[in-house]
Amino acid sequence: MLSILLGVLTFALIVVSIFLILVVLAQKSKSDGGVGAAMGGGMAEATFGADTSNVLSKMTIWAAILFFVLSLSLYMGRLYEARPDRGGGSLPAITGTAAPVLPLEPVTTPVAAPAAATPATTVPAPAAK
Repeated sequence: MLSILLGVLTFALIVVSIFLILVVLAQKSKSDGGVGAAMGGGMAEATFGADTSNVLSKMTIWAAILFFVLSLSLYMGRLYEARPDRGGGSLPAITGTAAPVLPLEPVTTPVAAPAAATPATTVPAPAAK
C-alpha cells in the first residue's frame, strides 16, 4: 500500500516540477527580454491580463511550496519503507553457507645459499703515459 502511495506522490512531483519550470519560463525578466519574452511572456499577459506578474509570482510560490512538501514527504516515506524492522533495509540479507576456512601454513623464509668463494677477476687499470 505504501509503495503505491509513494508511486503516486512521485508522479505528482514530476508533474509539479514540469509545471514549475514552465511557470518560471513564462515570466518576464526584469529587463523585458530573454527567455521570458521568447517563451510566452506576451501570451501570459494576454491570458491573465495586466496583472500577469502577480499571478505568475503566486503560481511560482505555490508550486515551489508544493514541490518542497512533496519532496520531503517522499523522502520520509522512503525512509519509513526502508526501516529494518519493517523487513526492508539498505542492504539485502546474505543467505547461504559460509566458505570453509583453510588452515594457515607456517610461513618459512627460504635460506639463502652462501656466496661462492671464487676469487673475483680484476682487470688491471691502463697505464698512464
